[in-house]
Amino acid sequence: MEQQIEQIKAWLGTGSINIFGLPMSGKDTVGVQLAEKLGAKFLSSGIIIRAMEQATSQTYTHDGNLIPSNIFYEWVLPYFEREELWKYPLILSSIGRWSGEEEEVMSVARSSGHTVRAVVELQISEQDAVDRWEAAKLLGDRGLRADDADPQIFQKRISEYHEKTLPVIQHYQELGLLVPVPASAPREQVMTDVIEALAKFASRTGNFVPKL
Repeated sequence: MEQQIEQIKAWLGTGSINIFGLPMSGKDTVGVQLAEKLGAKFLSSGIIIRAMEQATSQTYTHDGNLIPSNIFYEWVLPYFEREELWKYPLILSSIGRWSGEEEEVMSVARSSGHTVRAVVELQISEQDAVDRWEAAKLLGDRGLRADDADPQIFQKRISEYHEKTLPVIQHYQELGLLVPVPASAPREQVMTDVIEALAKFASRTGNFVPKL
């Protein structure tokens, strides 16, 4: 695996990898581990948005809806320009979930020196997402978020993913950036599979960057 990691590092440079998947697919878990292995910085739209909602006493996402695009642009995209990130690659967790936002994300990422080089899709079934949510609720390991306590809100998040985020993933696929990875296996295996898939993608695509 170390050889594959070094290969990915050389291919990625200061670029970025965006990770998508259904709720409970492991985006943040994989993202944090991948960032550690690649010497990258990790950015999660969910973490940023929840922090901003708390700071501004606003509740855009508490009912399971995605944040409006104009607020997403205002709150999340400026992170790409932060000076402390200039020299590092970025691992992104679902940055730009609403169809249409991906173009702005790619533009801002490229202008800041973090060109989107690949988009990983962690693939689990809807039933897997529900089963993981129910297990996490019993364990109490997801904090006190309303969307992790109310089954109707959780289902709304799944609906939002199908309606608004799947077209984003399809667009990345059309651009030749998509790296699908089955993610129903244990975490260690999923991480191994992500590294292997990215190494193969790096070998196949080289310096390819899609035109905006």
